[in-house]
Amino acid sequence: MFARVAIFVYGLVSCAIFFGTILYAIGFTGNLVVPKSIDSAPEGSIADALLIDIAVLSLLGFQHSLMAREWFQSFWIRVVPKPAVRSTYVLSSSLGLLLLFWQWRPTSGVIWDPETTAARAAVYALFAFGWGTVLVFTFMIDLFDCFGVRQAYLYLRLREYTPIVFGTPGQCQYLRHSLNVGWVFVLWSASTMTPAHLVFAIAATGYLLVQSNSRSATSSNSMPRQTSAVASEYR
Repeated sequence: MFARVAIFVYGLVSCAIFFGTILYAIGFTGNLVVPKSIDSAPEGSIADALLIDIAVLSLLGFQHSLMAREWFQSFWIRVVPKPAVRSTYVLSSSLGLLLLFWQWRPTSGVIWDPETTAARAAVYALFAFGWGTVLVFTFMIDLFDCFGVRQAYLYLRLREYTPIVFGTPGQCQYLRHSLNVGWVFVLWSASTMTPAHLVFAIAATGYLLVQSNSRSATSSNSMPRQTSAVASEYR
């Protein structure tokens, strides 16, 4: 009983940390409210800052790519209790993002910075559209299953886990592409674009393209129909 309760609490905590991380990410990418954002006051030289930023981005990309590998997943389910596997992925992703926020080094220099109120309002509108798109299409899937809470809850209740069928292959493709479009708006709708911000946008966009092409190639043979297929967007 203790193990079941512990895994359920672990699932809830992991989900809560993820949502907190997403809220911070909104402020981080939009230079809003949070104490340290993507374009905060510069720290050190541009060269040193960009080296650190590229290193942290590379580490985050490596983490997500590693967790998506079948051989790693096969190994992971032998180490982590099955009901806690998804929650562990979610927690690992959150910790990776929090490391990025902590170690990010803003830079001096401005690539673009809209001066008029109308122009800045337009950029923020596009930024809000991007995050709105991401959140709306995220809520179209079963969040509790996607983030591991459902698995932990069913284990607590001693009920067998059954994957949720999301829909047709076309619906899965539509949802993935919509999420990617939202992320592109988030990444490039910058009210102030600095060299560090540009590196972040290029790296993240490149990762989205690589992952999208990889999944398209896989789906040509067999398109997953479960929410777990869409959940891979968050790894």
